[in-house]
Amino acid sequence: MTNGRERFVVHLPVVAGDLPGAVRLARVLARWAGVLAQADPGETTVSAEDDQGVRHRVFCDVRLTGGRRCVLRADHDGPCARRLTT
Repeated sequence: MTNGRERFVVHLPVVAGDLPGAVRLARVLARWAGVLAQADPGETTVSAEDDQGVRHRVFCDVRLTGGRRCVLRADHDGPCARRLTT
């Protein structure tokens, strides 16, 4: 529980050409949902509809100083970051 409230996972099926495409779409959706206080985009995962037990992380999700999370893709090269760089 967080602040006296329970956590839930919302499953939203999408159509994509392949796993990398689904991960890119999930990244966009998670960043958009990040404007909502109730969302925790760092925990976003993707799975195939027929194999939902195998989940692929979208973000690195390492906790940084101050409690913030790394916002880079899972398995990124280089140091973690609190913001996206262009």
